[in-house]
Amino acid sequence: MRSDHSEHDCIVDAMSPFDAVINAGSRPEKGERIVAYVDYIGRIEGKVTETGLRSFTISLNATDRKRDKLSAQLTWLANKHELGLPEDRRHERVSPSNPVSEIRLDDGRRYPCRIIDLSVSGAAVEIDVRPAFGTMVLLGNMRGRVVRHFQEGIAMEFMTLQPEDAINQLS
Repeated sequence: MRSDHSEHDCIVDAMSPFDAVINAGSRPEKGERIVAYVDYIGRIEGKVTETGLRSFTISLNATDRKRDKLSAQLTWLANKHELGLPEDRRHERVSPSNPVSEIRLDDGRRYPCRIIDLSVSGAAVEIDVRPAFGTMVLLGNMRGRVVRHFQEGIAMEFMTLQPEDAINQLS
């Protein structure tokens, strides 16, 4: 999306935690603010620092924490083929409009959390505690097990696929 709020298809040719080279049919002006939604990465924004015939470079506007997260995502994307990781997630992920929630453990302990994203099969949750892998947890009324830890929290896989309508109501 350009400064005038017009939207254009684009392809990211190269990216680091500090800048991105974007190929698009529209040619922005140097200094123009750009917002892009990039597959596997999410929302990025920045100002155009260089323009070319078919591409332009933006300097990313991001906090140190966002740059660290972006670095991890880019490393994962660069290495997923060598590691035999799946090409795509099984289900589309969405970010809830109200991400504030709570994780409950079977023993009754409750922890406030923030839902980063979720799909019909699982969720990524920002939380201060790290229940062990395989621990059964409740996120709202969705029961699942912890399958991964990451810097901000945990990923959980739901025990049953959640109705798509229920997930869409949260986004």
